[in-house]
Amino acid sequence: MKLRMMGKDGPVEVDDNGNPVNNKNNDFFKNTNFKKPNMKHVYKGFVIPIVVLVIIFVLTSQVFFTVNEMEQALVVRFGEIKRVIVEKDADKARAAMKKSGKFSDDVEVVEGKGLMMKIPFIDRVEKYSSQLITYKTLPGEVTAKDKKKIILDNNAQWQITNPALFRISMETIENGNRRLDDLIFSGVREKVGKVNGSKIVHNKEFVYEMLGDIKVDINDVVESYGMQVADVRIAKTEFPEQNYENIFNRMRTERFKMANKLRAEGDEQYKIITANSDKEAEILKAEAYAKAEEIKGQGDAEALKIYADAYNVDPEFYSFYKTLETYRKTLGNNTKLVIDSDSEFAKYLFRFKIVE
Repeated sequence: MKLRMMGKDGPVEVDDNGNPVNNKNNDFFKNTNFKKPNMKHVYKGFVIPIVVLVIIFVLTSQVFFTVNEMEQALVVRFGEIKRVIVEKDADKARAAMKKSGKFSDDVEVVEGKGLMMKIPFIDRVEKYSSQLITYKTLPGEVTAKDKKKIILDNNAQWQITNPALFRISMETIENGNRRLDDLIFSGVREKVGKVNGSKIVHNKEFVYEMLGDIKVDINDVVESYGMQVADVRIAKTEFPEQNYENIFNRMRTERFKMANKLRAEGDEQYKIITANSDKEAEILKAEAYAKAEEIKGQGDAEALKIYADAYNVDPEFYSFYKTLETYRKTLGNNTKLVIDSDSEFAKYLFRFKIVE
């Protein structure tokens, strides 16, 4: 096995014991000159282009910025808002900012998305979500008109419509949620205090109408904050634990009352159905009896006709046959008769002699 090692004159081949092996190819390595690369050329060829690219990237990121479909933005210069980029209703946003009196007249309000420009190293971009934000309020206890206490768990959906007003009033979404929590609970407490608790629990149409009125009232307030509430809902309605026993007793009484009512209605229907069934059964029996009597009468008439025809053909035989029928029905195995031998009934009994 041959190995290659570096010697003072260049790479040489050695055997397993490390002894040099004569090889004509060694002359090639001996005569080969290995030059050390020039670092100045490397620096110029690689480092400078990379630095240039980094500078271009930094300048580009400082000049251009993007606003995607789910964002709104503010361009701030030395802490002062210079441009407001909203999703829609730029005129409405401009009028609201003017009404607040907290912005200069040179603030630009535009609608749009995509790539935009700013002054590098001076302007700063602050972005805000334009999507609906869902907030679940903390459960709160309210008192109805009939002094019943109810625990309501509400939630709301809202969005930022004017990032400039939102920045100077709320600053963060967490602050917006806290402000909505106060407004929603205050509105619900006011509305619930005007009606009985049962109406809140059982009348869904009233609750939807009440929440719609609360949403309108809240939007009148939060419009100056650059916010808009899209929906307010009661997620869960509960009663305090001390009211559970009274509620269960009332529910039990209502269920017993409903059960008794249903039972009475069922008994009434049973009686009506039974009476109708008995009536129909009697009618069917009467019709069947009349039909049977009719068929029986037709059978008897047909039998009499047959008897009459048979009598006309052979009266003697007919009389004999009818007398035998009478014997069969009257006389049994141990029947004893005491009659005169001249009797019409016994004329066939004594006319024939029994042959032993």
